[in-house]
Amino acid sequence: MSAETPAARGDVLVGLMSGTSLDGITAVVVRFVPDADGGVAPQLLAQVARPYDAPTRARLAAALEGATPSEYTRLDFALGGWLAEAAIAALAESGVAREEVRAICSHGHTVWHEPPHGTWQFGQPAVIAERTGIDVLADFRVRDVAAGGQGAPLVPIADALLFSRAKAWRVLQNLGGIGNLTLVPPGGALEAVRAFDTGPGVCIIDGATRTLRPELPYDRDGALAAAGTPVESVLETLLADPWFAAEPPKSTGRERYTSAFIADFIARCRAARAGCTDEDVVATATWFTARSIALAFERFVPQPVEDVLLSGGGARNPVLREAIAMALAPRIVRPFDQLYFDGEAKEAVAFAFLGWLHLHGRAANVPAATGARGPRVLGARFPA
Repeated sequence: MSAETPAARGDVLVGLMSGTSLDGITAVVVRFVPDADGGVAPQLLAQVARPYDAPTRARLAAALEGATPSEYTRLDFALGGWLAEAAIAALAESGVAREEVRAICSHGHTVWHEPPHGTWQFGQPAVIAERTGIDVLADFRVRDVAAGGQGAPLVPIADALLFSRAKAWRVLQNLGGIGNLTLVPPGGALEAVRAFDTGPGVCIIDGATRTLRPELPYDRDGALAAAGTPVESVLETLLADPWFAAEPPKSTGRERYTSAFIADFIARCRAARAGCTDEDVVATATWFTARSIALAFERFVPQPVEDVLLSGGGARNPVLREAIAMALAPRIVRPFDQLYFDGEAKEAVAFAFLGWLHLHGRAANVPAATGARGPRVLGARFPA
């Protein structure tokens, strides 16, 4: 019997993600193993989370709303170093030798996203390559924007090719700082995939919590929201924003949900209800996310979806999960973890998959989701 070849074992890649929730860096080591149908299946070999401390989170948040060229440059290089450290930690946990890794695939951290004018992610890839001695693939969003696309969402190709159902429609709903969904047809046929941002994920929940309770990084276990009652008039006003009625493809980000937006959101809640508590404000933010997702389904998902998988940091919030389940009833809503691996690793795995596609010369965007003029190989290579 012949020995198993490296190609049969599959390609090992590292995926790095720093999301809009500002919670920290996720690093994964993934082996993509060929399957019988000509595709690949992901094997998660290691996962490491590196939470941002309060000063780092504040520094990143400040940069998202404007900084000097000096601060931008320093933060870009600093984040490259932090990403490299996370990659090294994940590799140590996996036991995979660096020589076995085809590439480190880094999303970086989005500073500004304004298609069609441009998109900008921090986390200098050259620093990652220098610190790790491994080739780096990065700048995945840029080519899609250059081709007339939104540059987001980019995860749909992974959703379709890795996590589809054989005979039924499925939606994968991510709950990072921003919410986004992927509508996946039976068998994952790319021509029928639709994907777009649904609005806020946890950015308003987190922002309101940190403003009202500075000792809390987020609403742990949804405790504040569970003790409050949402302010319905504020929800109705916010959901009337024309952005929610705009046809996909569309994307949004923290350039919309800024600290000024959070301050105004809190003020609206206080003005709309006498005696409005901190808990009521956070409950309103939680239901804003849930109702915005339900609105997206109502307007843009006519397909017979029975199965919704939640991933991202927001999927850990039981009150948000329950609010989404109530808003989307009678569909089955459950965490991604129940069927696959830890949902907080999903986006990092997806960007590792985008890197795998790059290495194999295959397009990684879904033009029906981003609005690009056509399929494109995404990412730029930074040799070690």
